[in-house]
Amino acid sequence: MSALAIVLGLAIGMIVGAVGGGGAILALPVLVYVLGEPVGPASTASLVVVSLAAAIGAGSLARHGRVCWRLAFTFAVPAALGSLLGSIGSHEIGGRALILAFIPVMLLAAVLTWKRAGERDDDGSCPDPPLSRTATAGVLVGLLTGFFGVGGGFVIVPVLSVWLGFPFRRAVATSLVIIALTGVAALASHLAAGSRPDLAITATLALATGAGALLGTMFAERVPQSLLRRGFAVLVAAVAVALLVDVLALGGPPGG
Repeated sequence: MSALAIVLGLAIGMIVGAVGGGGAILALPVLVYVLGEPVGPASTASLVVVSLAAAIGAGSLARHGRVCWRLAFTFAVPAALGSLLGSIGSHEIGGRALILAFIPVMLLAAVLTWKRAGERDDDGSCPDPPLSRTATAGVLVGLLTGFFGVGGGFVIVPVLSVWLGFPFRRAVATSLVIIALTGVAALASHLAAGSRPDLAITATLALATGAGALLGTMFAERVPQSLLRRGFAVLVAAVAVALLVDVLALGGPPGG
């Protein structure tokens, strides 16, 4: 089981580092369906896994000057508040309902990622959107982070690039900082509410994902971003369909 967690963690981390998020879309199903964690503890464990990977990936990309730090913190503060509210709501519904609610979010993320695949990949400069627009986006993403137990990067990157006008490479780097900050806030609220993931599985997956994130940032420098984004969109859509089939036809997640 530990060897499998290492392999899967490396794969998840590479995705996080390469495309600025999306790891929790894979971490949550991996923890539930492959590593046997109940949905509640798995959502908490996924926050540990993805927050660590995002912090490592952000540190790597910050060396290239791609993080828009002011906007990252402006976005992260309302997102952290939203994550606290979202985590409270997540404890009021069962695992089956949580997975069903997660599926359309995944499909929307896949569509947005695919649509943005053909755009330019240059760094550009940090935009200066209105504070109200940044705060609104932060609260909505935070609600998603806390409710589903995800880092939110698969939504943050499209929000930064479509809604706030970020160049894609800067959106990826800034997203990783936001994921790390909001993920820690959501994790604290999950732990305060009594959610306790398996420490051994969580630690193994988190360390492997962190190493994968570092590899992913280096890999992304050598591969066209359009190819990465299209591949990621297809993967997210495939996982969403698999989850839907499982919940509707195969009895749903264990412990749900």
